[in-house]
Order: sequence, then C-alpha cells, then structure tokens
Amino acid sequence: MKRNYFSWLLGIVAVAAVLLLNNCGKQSESGKLVIGVSIPSADHGWTGGVVWWAEKAKAEMEAANPHLKIILSTARDAAEQVDKVENLLVQGIQALVILPHEPGPLTGICEKVARQGVYLVVVDRGLDKAVQHVTVAGDNPGFGRACAKALAENLQGRGKIVLMEGIPCTVNSDRVNAFREIIKHYPEISILDSQPAYWDTEKGLKLMENYLQKYQQIDAVWTGDDDVLLGALKAYQESGRKEIRFFVGGAGNKVVNKMVLDRNPLVPFNVTYPPRMIVTGLEEAQKGLKLQKDDWQTALTVIVPTDIITPDNAAKFYFPDSNY
Repeated sequence: MKRNYFSWLLGIVAVAAVLLLNNCGKQSESGKLVIGVSIPSADHGWTGGVVWWAEKAKAEMEAANPHLKIILSTARDAAEQVDKVENLLVQGIQALVILPHEPGPLTGICEKVARQGVYLVVVDRGLDKAVQHVTVAGDNPGFGRACAKALAENLQGRGKIVLMEGIPCTVNSDRVNAFREIIKHYPEISILDSQPAYWDTEKGLKLMENYLQKYQQIDAVWTGDDDVLLGALKAYQESGRKEIRFFVGGAGNKVVNKMVLDRNPLVPFNVTYPPRMIVTGLEEAQKGLKLQKDDWQTALTVIVPTDIITPDNAAKFYFPDSNY
C-alpha cells in the first residue's frame, strides 16, 4: 500500500516538474519585457493627446526594441480601469504605467500591482497612498507662474483680467495659487473674477459669456487650459466686443499652438503641460526594469518642465497629426 502511495506521489511530482519546465520554456522563449499602459479613453482634449502619444510611443519603442512588448489599455471610467489593470496582471506585465481616472478607486489595485513585484509608474494624477516607484507629473506651480509672468509682461504690468479655473483639485489649486502669487507683484493688474470652467470648452464659452455681460472692460483672460480657451475665444468673437487684448490658455493644444505659430494677436503665446508625459512614464518603466528589484526606489518623482511657446519656437510644439 505504501509503495503504491509513494509511486503515485512521485508521479504527481514528475508531472508538476514537467509542467514547470514547460512554463519556464515559454517565458524564456519570448524573452520580452512586457509593460502595461493604463490610461483613460478619449479621442479629443488633453487626455486624447495622452492616448495619441501612448500609441505613437508603443509603435516606435517596439520597433526599436524587438525584446519589448507594450500592452496599451484604455478605460472609460475608474471601475473599468480597475478591471483592465487586473487583466494586465493576468497577461504577465513586469511594469505598469498608469494615469488614473481617479485616485481613490485606483489606489487599491495599484497596491496589488506593487505587491506582485510589478514596477509601478504613476503619471499626472497621484494616488491616495503612494505605492508607486515613480511619479511623472507636470510642474503645476511652474505652469501657473509661467502663465502669470508672460501675461503680466504682455500687459506691460497694467490691466483688468478674469480667470477661469479647472476642476477643484490639487492640480488646479497649485496652478491658480502660483498664478496669484506672481500677479501680487503687479499692483496695477486687477483680477476682476475667478470662476471654474472645469477644463471644458462649452463651460468656457458659457463662463466667458457671463464675464462679458458682467464686466464692461476686460484686458486679458487666463483660461488655464487650451480647451477652455477655445470656448472663451468663440464667445468673445461672437460678442462683437473688441477691447480684450489677448487670451492665455495652457497645455499645448495643436489648434492653439497653430494660432501662436501664425502670430494671431489674440493668442500671442502658450504654456505647455504636455500630454507627452505618458512617454516619459514609459521611459521610466524601461529604466526600472533594467535594475534589480532590490535597487528599485520608491517615491521617486520626475517633473516635466513647463515651456513658454512663442511664434519663434511654436513649430517644435506643433504636431498636426495629433488629436490634441
């Protein structure tokens, strides 16, 4: 009886060993580094630009490195993004680059990603708990300061302005607070009003209509976002008013950048908050996978700097094939 039991046990061990060897053979046979990318789905706006740059980077990086595989996953909302990250784990990713829909719902799954030994890069929007190895983010205070300085210079230190804020969040408050700190140094520039337009073109149009009804003299408008700028500019042009000297947006929408390139007097400059930062996230993931896991750092932050776009340099920021 014991002999039969041991024979059965040895048989089970032998089968398990064969299966393990077969699985190891499959992994070494592909020999590829697998990076997952999880981002919100969009075909327009800043997030649409993120998708475009992610697709472009996937094609170029895989062509340059036959040992690299990038799995791109988009999601309509936070719940779908959680499900799709689970699916990326099933596919055996070794690194994840994620731009979360919302911090709260994505924190738990990102904790699971890190626990499973996957190199984690978070782009633009943080998590409720810092479990990532690298954060790639735009310089939001720098964005606000750059907008304010360029606006003040173009106004020659004097004028009445209105502000259009984004979604109430840290990104928005960092930008607006930094903008206001700079404007404080220009006592002859007065902020007439500041209301949220939620980084939305239609809301920008409606808010601009309200400002035009409320204020008889506006010298400049800071929309804080290029999508909002397009709505605000449309409202102004349809109003028949002529006194506004210029609008300032931000991010790098190709339509706005083309206006700068073409020396449109109403849009004399722009300020970057590049959706290309998703590419920086992929580059950081590749760097991490070259290291031993014991050498992985946590809470490393990479700040993507803000640039001023002028007619003289706008060509290098203008990507006509992009959907943003």
